[in-house]
Amino acid sequence: MKTMIGAYGPWAASLLPAKPGPLSLQQCPASEFDARRAQARARVLECMAPPATTGVTGPEVVRRWEYDGLSFEEIAWQLPYGPRTEAWVIKPIGATGRLPGVLALHDHGGFKFLGKEKIAQGGPVVPPLVQSHRADAYESLAWANELARRGFVVLVHDAYAFGSRRVRSADLPPSVRGTLDNDTDDSLAGMNDYNQWTLGHEHVMAKSLFSAGTTWPGVFWAEDRVALDMLCARPDVDPERVGIGGLSGGGLRTVFLGGLDPRVKCAVCVGMMTTWRDFVLNKSVTHTWMCYVPLLPQDLDYPEILGVRAPRPTLVLNTRADPLFTVPEMERAVDQLKAVYSSSGQPDHFRASWYPGHHQFNRAMQTEAFDWFGRWLA
Repeated sequence: MKTMIGAYGPWAASLLPAKPGPLSLQQCPASEFDARRAQARARVLECMAPPATTGVTGPEVVRRWEYDGLSFEEIAWQLPYGPRTEAWVIKPIGATGRLPGVLALHDHGGFKFLGKEKIAQGGPVVPPLVQSHRADAYESLAWANELARRGFVVLVHDAYAFGSRRVRSADLPPSVRGTLDNDTDDSLAGMNDYNQWTLGHEHVMAKSLFSAGTTWPGVFWAEDRVALDMLCARPDVDPERVGIGGLSGGGLRTVFLGGLDPRVKCAVCVGMMTTWRDFVLNKSVTHTWMCYVPLLPQDLDYPEILGVRAPRPTLVLNTRADPLFTVPEMERAVDQLKAVYSSSGQPDHFRASWYPGHHQFNRAMQTEAFDWFGRWLA
């Protein structure tokens, strides 16, 4: 058996539980479901070790404008560390009353100079880098805009280490900064230089977070919860009708935020569903350092993190030719979630759909996702 770590692969895989772990919700008796779900949530949080985000200031409204039939609002808030977080809020022009809200989570995409702009468009000018990314991943659509057209308030914020939250060269020692000195230049050359530098910096960030006693998923979760706070507190949003979703890195963030925050009434995870076994044997080489939570695989498989939200509605969208995962492990992950939702007593609240093609969230997939949001949040 050839694995990414050679002859050590079967041994490493054998360290994973041979059957569902002690906190698994698969085949969980109905009488124990709520208690075990609470234990599972507590264990995920313990292993993620998210940082505190007390003392957030904002949001500040930076500007308002209209574009292509949609109303835009740029807001910003300050966490107790790092540069401020910038976000766009999008809804139909003229919309009144409290609308359902969706926190749209942008992807990784192999570049970090931009965040929210990957999936939201606030004007006619789109950077070439974003154009090519959207063409490959989203069938050229800014999907946050498309969802807002359906009558949702959509908030898109820059995730940790992306866009407004990215690392600045001025704050780095020369030994780490290297030749990076144009990271404030939003030209194509400046973006490309920064994006190339960050590909070699992820392991530094991850190791530093581990050394600080936290994890990258923990930081994502903590900061995404603040964004969810901002969405739920808006006077134009019904906090009882809020969902989240995203592709790839956005799907990863959906797994953790959707799995652990009960305010999320509906979740859509796209292109980010497999098992820890797949990462051990086959696919950690294709993934970012942002995925991993030490020790947790002994208690819960990766899809079971999302399953902690059961029986709240959840949609998983996969593609058969996604190079980031193996199909057998994606299928195994879906089977686990089906078992969890069956144990919850609401098997119809979970759906997994399969599409042809590569790693993407294309027009047909978006239609299914938007209909799912409409079904449960309208």
